[in-house]
Amino acid sequence: MRKELEYPFDSQYLLRKKRSLRRELLEQENLLEKHIAILGGSTTSDIKDMLELFLLNYGIRPVFYESEYGQYWQDAMFPNQELEALAPDVIYVHTTNRNITAWPEPSDTPEQVDALLEREYGRFAAMWDRLRESYKCPIIQNNFEYPFFRLMGNQDASNIHGRVNFVTRLNMKFYEYAQSHDEFYIHDINYLAADYGLEKWSDQFYWHMYKYAMCLDAIPRLAFSVSNIIKSLYGKNKKAFALDLDNTLWGGIVGDDGVENLALGQETSMGQAYTEFQAYLKELKKLGILLNVDSKNDHDNAIAGLNHPDGALKPEDFIVIKANWDPKSVNLAQMAQELTLLPESFVFVDDNPAEREIIRQQVPGVAIPPMEKVEHYINVIDRSGFFELTKFTKDDLKRNEQYKENVARAELQASFANYEDYLLSLDMTAVIKPFEPLYMARIAQLTNKSNQFNLTTRRYTQEEIEQTAADGGCITLYGKLADRFGDNGVVTVVIGKVEGERLDILLWLMSCRVLKRDMEYAMMDVLAEKCRERGLKEIRGYYYPTAKNGMVKGFYALQGFGKISEDEAGNTVWKLDISQGYEKKNHVIKIEE
Repeated sequence: MRKELEYPFDSQYLLRKKRSLRRELLEQENLLEKHIAILGGSTTSDIKDMLELFLLNYGIRPVFYESEYGQYWQDAMFPNQELEALAPDVIYVHTTNRNITAWPEPSDTPEQVDALLEREYGRFAAMWDRLRESYKCPIIQNNFEYPFFRLMGNQDASNIHGRVNFVTRLNMKFYEYAQSHDEFYIHDINYLAADYGLEKWSDQFYWHMYKYAMCLDAIPRLAFSVSNIIKSLYGKNKKAFALDLDNTLWGGIVGDDGVENLALGQETSMGQAYTEFQAYLKELKKLGILLNVDSKNDHDNAIAGLNHPDGALKPEDFIVIKANWDPKSVNLAQMAQELTLLPESFVFVDDNPAEREIIRQQVPGVAIPPMEKVEHYINVIDRSGFFELTKFTKDDLKRNEQYKENVARAELQASFANYEDYLLSLDMTAVIKPFEPLYMARIAQLTNKSNQFNLTTRRYTQEEIEQTAADGGCITLYGKLADRFGDNGVVTVVIGKVEGERLDILLWLMSCRVLKRDMEYAMMDVLAEKCRERGLKEIRGYYYPTAKNGMVKGFYALQGFGKISEDEAGNTVWKLDISQGYEKKNHVIKIEE
């Protein structure tokens, strides 16, 4: 990750250095290539350039189609060989209030204003429907920013003839479409413009000179925001915090000042700021973000500080608490290992710039926002886009409890000398079935988030998952795992394609939070049975190495497959003959029918 491309960034520097930054970023290995179409209602060349930089920084190499100026609707509604040849993975429709074709007149009746609203919305809805039908990929659509003038003053917001009112109502129609259509995402430029400053954002010089719908310096902010949606679609979000304590979660040093003298609570302005920051983190926890402590501190003092009566966060809100005198880089690496997460899944939050720099050098990939003043902590984290939400499932709501249950499992394991006895003591039960509508969103989410236990790292949209489930030439399986500590939800996915008397495994992945519990053997047993029911005689598996999935290099050998080929890049093909029978490998998990 390039520090220059992390929030807060210098827009003028990025615009000035975009070519040299692009050259350096393209030298990265294992970039994920994605085809992105930008359909613009205004000039988009600099948006494309900035979007490319931010996506490259997230490990995504974009290949673009860019519409001609103002041709977004025509490109969507009529045949376009160039766009069809691209076969876009994502379509971004960059329209602004400059693309609203008609506004209410003071003489219009309420019925005429309603009709005008429906006409404007209908034009966009027809375009989205056509794009969905033609390209079957996620669509990102700007909402509308407020106009840069108000003819009616404050009445512009409440009077049906006001432009602010019209934009508000039109945006609500967009949101209703998003709520009822999967793989459709609103990019909130209305918030961006307000956050940036509407007067600066809407500098008319750039429209009349270049047909930019916002000022030049705002373009990196917009491109960064769009890139966060795209990286979320492809599993590049962060998953966890590693949080310092002293002068980060509270003001003061608990070991020196004592709990009673920490700045927390409503008595002082600084105390209010720290309490509000803790409350913000607790809200993120509700969305499934994991909270952990990485602090140079005495453990008992740390727990005492977390039990401060005015603190929003308590010890039970954290999964792992590492309060000791070890280097924070060592703590963070151990924390990642204990949670079966990659270090790059973490956001390290510490007020000390020296500690931040050590983590940057010692633990590559960790996000390290600049935490300079507590009054700005929330702004920096919130605007950095670490946890951009595109899919939200019931499993996300339960994630913190699931990781806490894993800690309890680890404690239980330590009491057993025999590992199989430990697994049997968990009293595990699995549900393994073909894909079902109830879990399509979670299955698609897993395909885009799982990187370590993922043999081919193929990514699927929800629509593609639904198509695969309906394809009679495919065998699909999802697996849920529960035990005496709790329900892990959907944790593993297999997709296979029938080729004659053979099944080719296109995708096999599993959440790392259920590693070493034999769920993969349970899945293999059910998969082999499904193949035998269809008269198949052979299963072929494929392993494509990446920088992150080395842990499953020998997966198929453990399942009893024989390797039949390997190329120079390390891509391997494996074969399992089931024509003469199959010996089950799972002996510790009960499969629910």
